[in-house]
Order: sequence, then C-alpha cells, then structure tokens
Amino acid sequence: MIEAVGAWLEWVEALPSSTAIRESLNGYPALLALHVIGMCLFAGLVLMMDLRLVGIGNRRTPFSELQRRLFPWQMVGMVLSAVTGLILVYGQPTRFFTNIFFWLKTVMMILAGVNALAFHKSTYRFVARWEANPILPLEARSAGVLSVILWAAVIVAGRLIAYNWWELR
Repeated sequence: MIEAVGAWLEWVEALPSSTAIRESLNGYPALLALHVIGMCLFAGLVLMMDLRLVGIGNRRTPFSELQRRLFPWQMVGMVLSAVTGLILVYGQPTRFFTNIFFWLKTVMMILAGVNALAFHKSTYRFVARWEANPILPLEARSAGVLSVILWAAVIVAGRLIAYNWWELR
C-alpha cells in the first residue's frame, strides 16, 4: 500500500505543473509568503476569538458580535492558507509524505476543526445565555484554551516542516 502511494506521489511530482511550482524562482517563495499571510490572518483572528472565550480579551464585547465581525475575515485567511498550502504540497508531494511534521500539522488542524465544530454544535447554541458575561462558561473557556493550543501546535509543526530531521520511511 505504501509503495503504491509512493509511486503515485512520484508520478504527481513528475508532472510539469508540479515541477514548475517546485522549480519556480519567484513562484514558490511567493506561495510561501501568501501561505504565511493567510495563516497569520486566520490564526490572529482565531486567537482574538479564543482569548474572548478564555476571558482574557474583548471582555466587553458579546461573543456573537465578535464572531460576526471576525468570522468572514477568518475565512479569507483560511481559504488563502488552504489553497496555497495545497499548491505547496502539490509541488513537492514526496517530500511532504515522509515528513513527520507535515502529518503532525495535519492531525492538529483536524483536531482544531473538530474542536470548533463541537463548540458550535453544543456550547455556542446557547450563546445568548452567556455571551454578555465577562467570564464565560467552562465549556466555552475550555474550547478556547484547546483551540489556542491546537493552532499553536499547527504553526510550530508547520514551521518545523522545513527543518525535518526525522523522516518517515
């Protein structure tokens, strides 16, 4: 199974478009820069909302108001980050496939998404009851803390991809 995936990734990596991305003098660095800009936009705005959940920042702003203002811009950052990230992986699929930090980043992003979904499907459904309080319910604070930890892990793992010293083989 692993050999078949490896062979498929080698085929993808040999495609002219994959090679063009990987070998572009200006394109690859531009993609990296756009990926970082998207990540900063997304992570920065997520952090603002998470700090409100934890009770550290924006304590006078109702959570739904903060969500209404920041969410559209978070999605811009997420889309920019996701699209550029997928293109970067497409340019070097065999490198990413064997990189432990790529897989750690992927797992942490999935867990962060599950955390956000669980928060919105449970605690956030009753936002009108608790959002005006400076200190929010334990469930909301826990979701905020977990989100900060997971997104910080995504950023650290993403940065370590470039310095991989432990390949999966």
